Amino acid sequence: MQFKRILLKLSGESLMGDQGYGIDSQRLNDYAEQIAEIAGMGIQIGIVIGGGNIFRGLSGAAKGFDRYKGDQMGMMATVINSLALASALEHLSVKTRVLTAIRMEPVGEFYSKPKAMEALSNNEVIIMSAGTGNPYFTTDTGSSLRGIEIEADVMLKGTRVDGVYTADPEKDPTATKYDSISFDEVYNKGLKIMDLTATAMCMENKLPVLVFNMDVKGNLKKVLTGQKIGTLVHP
Repeated sequence: MQFKRILLKLSGESLMGDQGYGIDSQRLNDYAEQIAEIAGMGIQIGIVIGGGNIFRGLSGAAKGFDRYKGDQMGMMATVINSLALASALEHLSVKTRVLTAIRMEPVGEFYSKPKAMEALSNNEVIIMSAGTGNPYFTTDTGSSLRGIEIEADVMLKGTRVDGVYTADPEKDPTATKYDSISFDEVYNKGLKIMDLTATAMCMENKLPVLVFNMDVKGNLKKVLTGQKIGTLVHP
């Protein structure tokens, strides 16, 4: 087994499934089953999930919303997704704890590193919601921050593509996949795996990022048992 403690970043958009909006129950349950499987292997799991299936602050700002308020709405969207995932995991008898970067008890407990570390040591899956609690930061940056704080061995970025490519494989059929690539190369080639703040934080704190397709059931376990899927972005 390669990793003992992970930060799993999930895309809010992926939770839509084929619906185009909201939470697809089949996709949610697929995610929960994959997470339950690796929790049963004794891996400590922290999760950050986006909110783009409900509301994205940047998109809202483009439509005339105040960016500050739009980002706060996006943070609320991540809390909704976190509660949904916690519910699906608890249905599978997985102990979970939802932590929020903005005070909103009794919806979730207010995030702190000691609280998160205690929950991990009790083999609870922690779902850290509401981003960093501040506007102008993406959930990618929130994931980087939380991954560094909980001293994760790796950030697993579950997306709808199976790794990092030379170009967008959905637009360019000649794009080729990297098995591994350094943060410096990602920056110099202008590859958009995360925003620059998140990339810089991972690079400076030596937190590797493994990009893989979470929508293929079983891939999460494959990543954690050392099978060669996805792309490893390394310091």
